[in-house]
Formats: sequence, C-alpha cells, structure tokens
Amino acid sequence: MRRLEDKVAVITGAGSGMGRATARLFVAEGAKVVIADINDDNAKAAADEFGDAAIAVHVDVSKADDVQAMLDAAVTTFGKVDILFNNAGFSGPHQPLDAVDDAFLDTLYGVNLRGVYLGIKYVIPHLRANGGGVVINTASAMGLKGRKGLAAYGAMKGGVVALTYGAALDLAEDNIRVNSICPGMIFTGLAGAAADGSSKVPDYAGASALGRFGRAEEIASAALFLASDDSSFVTGVNLPVDGGMVAG
Repeated sequence: MRRLEDKVAVITGAGSGMGRATARLFVAEGAKVVIADINDDNAKAAADEFGDAAIAVHVDVSKADDVQAMLDAAVTTFGKVDILFNNAGFSGPHQPLDAVDDAFLDTLYGVNLRGVYLGIKYVIPHLRANGGGVVINTASAMGLKGRKGLAAYGAMKGGVVALTYGAALDLAEDNIRVNSICPGMIFTGLAGAAADGSSKVPDYAGASALGRFGRAEEIASAALFLASDDSSFVTGVNLPVDGGMVAG
C-alpha cells in the first residue's frame, strides 16, 4: 500500500527545489497535494505536472491571511488537511553579522521563522478536526551549529528548532506530531538549478563529510518518513539530513 494513500498534504515552497521533490514523492505515495508558493509560475508548473492530485495556491507565508487562505483552499478542494510541510525559506548572502541590513533581517524572520509559526498555528484546528496529523518544518543544519557569515540565517533556523520542540509538546495530546528536517548543503532551484529538479547536481567534495551536495530527493525521502506512519512514535525531532555536517 502507498504510504500516504488518501492523505492531503500542504507544502509551502513547493514550486521548486526540496518542496517540489517532496510533492512529487507524496503524490507517488498516494497523497493529494497543495503546491503553495510565492512564485505563481513555479507553483502552476508543478501542479500541472501532478495533474488532478495537486492544486497551486499563492502564499506569502509571512502573512497570516495568506496562510489561512492556503489551508482553506486545501479543505475546499480536497476536504481536509492531514500534513503540513512548512518548507518555504531562503538564506541570502553570506555576510558578517554587522553587515546584515535591518530590512533584510525582517524579511528573513518573516519567511523563515514567522512563516513556520503561522503555519503551525493555523493548521491546528484542521488537524484537530481529523483527530490528529503531522507538521514538518524545514530548519537547517545551521540551526544546530554555527557557520561564519550565516549568523542571522542560523538564528532563524535555530528558532525553528526550538519551535519544533515546543510545538511537539503542546500538540502531543491532540495526536499531532511535529518534527523538523535540518538540511545541509542541498542543491536546489534556489541555488541555481532548474525549478523542476532536472539540473545535474554539480560535484563539490567540500559540501559535506560524504563528499557531495545533498539532493532534493533525499530531503523528500526524509519528509515522507516523517509524514507517514513509519514515524508514528516520532515527535519533537530535528533530523539532520546533511551528509555529516552537524557531526563535524
């Protein structure tokens, strides 16, 4: 049996990269998927790829009204929400802490931390209505260890790590599991690859202890594990998928 048969998943940032790879795998495993993205062209292209199993929805995850509308669209089209993958995010340039523009910091916070918080907050009633469900967040290896030039980004992703811990405890009695994935250096659309994942992953031995970049499909596999009953006793976990970056 397919592991997500009859499930409905909402994935933010699903127009490209890790989100799109996850949507592709979830559909293959039987799910209906909401492709939520701020890039309407990418979202539509992804939804077209998946046919009747997907719809495209515009979302700015930093805006509460957009997040609520995204979830309402899932219920209107597919009848419910079982899984929310708060995946949308970005890192920006590597730069010293004192060089980070204040307006950029606000945007970084709005997408990478506030967006995750809003997703969790507004999906709760939908998941409670089903008797439970799953929330997955995209944190980062940089939320678990420091890296020169990424202090601001790491702070936001560290916030996602802490939010995941707290939300898992708050929602356990509702049978809602909350976990995060902490990617290392993954080659995605935001790093110059094609949005549909068709670009060849370049060689770069320094990307991880395993001597290569991670692939978007490897994040998707971790998300499938956390979304499915394979992880039915797993909550409050921040899972590095980083080729050994955190271990170093």
